[in-house]
Parts: sequence; C-alpha cells; structure tokens
Amino acid sequence: MSKRKSKENSFSLGECIAQVHMILRARFCHYIPGKPFGVEAQYKNLMDLLKQTAVHGESNSVLIVGPRGAGKTMLLRSVLKELMEMKQVKENLLQVHLNGLLQTDDKIALKEVTRQLQLENVVGDKVFGSFAENLAFLLEALKKGNRSSSRPVLFILDEFDLFAHHRNQTLLYNLLDVAQSAQTPVAVVGLTCRLSLCKDKAVEDILQKHFNSSKDFRSLHMLLMLALSQVAVSNPNIRLPDLLAASRLCTMDSKANVLHGLSVLELCLIIAMKHLNSIYEGEPFNFEMVYNEFQKFIQRRTHSIHNFEKPVVLKAFEHLHQLELIKPMDGTSTRAQKEYQLVKLLLDSSQIMDALQKYPHCPTEVQLWASSALE
Repeated sequence: MSKRKSKENSFSLGECIAQVHMILRARFCHYIPGKPFGVEAQYKNLMDLLKQTAVHGESNSVLIVGPRGAGKTMLLRSVLKELMEMKQVKENLLQVHLNGLLQTDDKIALKEVTRQLQLENVVGDKVFGSFAENLAFLLEALKKGNRSSSRPVLFILDEFDLFAHHRNQTLLYNLLDVAQSAQTPVAVVGLTCRLSLCKDKAVEDILQKHFNSSKDFRSLHMLLMLALSQVAVSNPNIRLPDLLAASRLCTMDSKANVLHGLSVLELCLIIAMKHLNSIYEGEPFNFEMVYNEFQKFIQRRTHSIHNFEKPVVLKAFEHLHQLELIKPMDGTSTRAQKEYQLVKLLLDSSQIMDALQKYPHCPTEVQLWASSALE
C-alpha cells in the first residue's frame, strides 16, 4: 500500500512539474501585461485608430518604429487583446499577419494573405492579370451576405522595411491604395526597427535638397554610405553632423566651380531658371521662358545690367548648355526650334548661392534678385 502511494505521489509530482513548465513557458513567450508601461499615449492612439477601422469601417495606416526589444509587438498585441474583447470586433475583424523575413516577395505574400483569409476555395483556378486585381478579388470575397458591406481587415506587416525592398513595392502600393480608396475597411499596421533621423527638421531639409538635385537612387545610396562610413564604436549611430558632411561631399562637384567663371549675363540666366523652377515646381522650361523672366528683372529692378539683344542672350543660353549646366529633357523633339526646346537646370539653390557669394564684383541688384528668387 505504501509503495502504491509513493508511486502515485511521484507521478503527481511529475505532472505538477510539467504544469509549472507549461505555465512558465507561456509567461515567458506569450505573456502580455494589462497595458505596457510608459507608452500610454501611443497605446491610446493605436487603440483609437484600430477601433475606427474595426467598429466604424474607416481605413487607416500606421507605422510603429522603435529599436528591437522596445515593445512594438507587445504594444500591438496588448491593443488587439483589448480590442478583441469587444463582441462586435471579435465577430467581424479579420487579421492577416505577414513578416518581411518570411514573405520575401509579393507573390508569396499574396498566397499567405489568401491562406489566412481562408479563401483558397474561392480563388480556385482563377487567373488574374495583376496583383491589384487578385487583391481586389480577395477583398470583394469578404463581403457579407447582403453584399453591401465588407468585413474590416487588419494587415500587420512585421519587418515592414523589408516589404519596401520588394520589386515595385506592389504589396505596399496596393494595400495603401485600398486604405485610401474606401472600398474596403482596411487597417495597415507596419512594425520596423529601422530608425531614421527624419524627425529632425535639418535632416529632412538635407534629404529634400538631395531629392531636388537628383532623383537617382544611386546618389541617395552614396549620400547614406558616406554618412554610414562615420559610424564607429565611439560613434555607434548616424548623427546630423555626419549627414551634413556627407551632403557637402556629394554637392562638391565641378558644376559649382564652373559658376565662378560665368559672365554676369550667364549668371542672370541661371537665376532666372532657378526662379522658374520655384514658380513651376521643377517643371522643365525653354529659352523663351528664361528670356521673359530675365526681361522682367531688367525692366523692374536694374539700371546697372545692360539690356542685351535677344541673339546675345540666346548665345549665352547655348553656352550654359555646352557647359552642361542645363540639359535637354529626354524625348524632346530635335526638330523643335532651339528657343522652344525644353531643358532642365542641373544646379540646386545652395550651389547658386555659394557661387554668388564667391563671385568677384557681383552686382548688388543681381544678389538681391537671386535671394528673392531662391527663398
């Protein structure tokens, strides 16, 4: 009898240990506190945003940014836990969880969306012409029996930055397009640990300036690579001074030095072009537009600049083309008269202002005109 009891007691002890293991594993791996501490404002904002989608059918998108281990996923899970306690939300809200480490391209991501929404039988053997058509069909299939309204869908994109590397960014483009078109209630929540300095206005100005001078990704990579080269053990993060130094290195090119050797007339044409860029927001222009802008300056502001004949001004304009300070737009017809051929200025505001400061004996009226045109 005593032996049987001892066996029963030892078996019960083993069960207890297994139960303790299970509880501890659940706490370590899946435990979610009532509300994360220190992020009350973020918690409220995220809750309000998701509730607008789940309850009121409004589409929204949000990006949660923070270093690894900061609590991004815990924050989202806590909000979802409270949200799913609402009966209306629990019965209607659909969730799709994607991860940039697993869904490495848009085709795989779309298959996973179909699987999680349990729409494999609906899709069947249908062939779609594009990603957008496929996604639109999936969302249309989620409509309720009365075919009047759709069930809200929450897309959670972990490692969001990796989705941005997908070719053409088809998934992100279509998800955000659906969120803006109000066809289906959709909330897109991205989580990423990729911090940027972009909260700093000075950094935003540097990137905007770089974008205005070049839309080429390779030039952006060069800017960021120069800033990244300053990272070391003593300087573990990219700082504003690093980005400023990289920007100066990127803009130190031969074109800025060429400006110092221009005539006053050619410098005035450069200022007129930059003024046109400001007025027409970077759209291309032609010689006639530049000449008209120059004439306005001559008639309105100056008595020290000679009013050159139009053929002389055209010759100066062509010289700027030869110096590669301006270039014709791609696709511009060579049959068009040279006065009407569309061109683009290859200089930015800072290069022009730097040249004016170093230009010998630059007329004051030209400097004032440049300042007003480049504000």
